[in-house]
Formats: sequence, C-alpha cells, structure tokens
Amino acid sequence: MADTTAEIVLFDGFDELDAIGPYEVFENAALAGADLETTLVTLEETDMVTASHDLRVESQGTLGQPDILLVPGGGWTSANEGVRAVVEDGELPDRVDECYTEGATVASVCTGAMVLAEAALLEGRPAATHQVAEEDLEAHAANVVDERVVDDGDVLTSGGVTAGLDLALWLVEREFGEDVSSAVSEEMEYERGEVFG
Repeated sequence: MADTTAEIVLFDGFDELDAIGPYEVFENAALAGADLETTLVTLEETDMVTASHDLRVESQGTLGQPDILLVPGGGWTSANEGVRAVVEDGELPDRVDECYTEGATVASVCTGAMVLAEAALLEGRPAATHQVAEEDLEAHAANVVDERVVDDGDVLTSGGVTAGLDLALWLVEREFGEDVSSAVSEEMEYERGEVFG
C-alpha cells in the first residue's frame, strides 16, 4: 500500500473532467515515482455513478480516511442535481468535515467548493470556484479570489472544470516534488497556471 492515499469522491451529477482529470494526474504521478494510491469512491456502496454528461463511472470503494480528499463540482445551477443535491442532503459535507478533522488535506474543483463551504472549511479563507457559484461562496464567508488554484495549506480550491488539472499537478508538486509534477505535465502535454497562496 502506498504511503499517501488520495480519494476522489463521486456523486450523481459530478462533472466528469473535475474528477477524471485529477485522477489521471495522480495515476501518472504514481507511474512517475510518487508513492500515491488514488481511488474513486462514493459515500455508500454502489456499482455506478452517472456524471453530469451521462458518463457512467464505476466506484472503486467507499469514502474512508484518505490523506488527500478531492471533491469535484458539477450541477450547482440545477435543482436537485450534482453539488446542489449533495449540499442540500448534507451527508457529503459532514463526511468531508470528518475527514478534515481527522487530518486529511481537502481539495475541491469548480463548484465542489460549495461542499467545502457547507462543511464550514472555507470561512475566512481565500477560495476559488466556478464563476456561477462565486456569489454563493462569498455568502458562506469565504474570501473569493479569481485564481485557478488557491492553496491555503490543508484546504485547496480551484476554479472551473479544467482548473482541476492545475490543482492536481500542484498537489503532486507540493507532496512529491517538482521532478514528478514536471514529468506528469510533459506526459500529459499540459502547461498549468499559477497557484495563489
């Protein structure tokens, strides 16, 4: 088993790239030498999760106590779908808070920041999200900044959709070094943006 575990939590209506982009970055980091094991998880046992563009993804397990927990976005502007539904349900924000309290580094992509906000992890912190959720995030007492990635130590947020790649590459660099993140960037032919924080 790897020294560092990362779990990406899936729910119906999550945005595909928000989760699968970071998953590929983390998997490539492991191939490049990072001691990292990444798992796609759900809150409860389920065979398949249907994403926002109807991609069906198989869960690899249920949410445990990872070193890194990543929450994707998707569906904030729709009633009873995606992030909006899991925030209103309350179970995912509660579990995110538990993971954080037990020592996990928590990260969000896009409107996944609303889950972190509901878990009260962003109060008074700088945070980024997709532009459609910026006002709602500010209402949760977060200091919304217009950045692709915001690193506030044990809580990281990123802007819309493709910013998840930047977030994951930054986490790889922060945790496993620039050589590993550069190898992943080259492999994926992706030039990432700047990090705030």
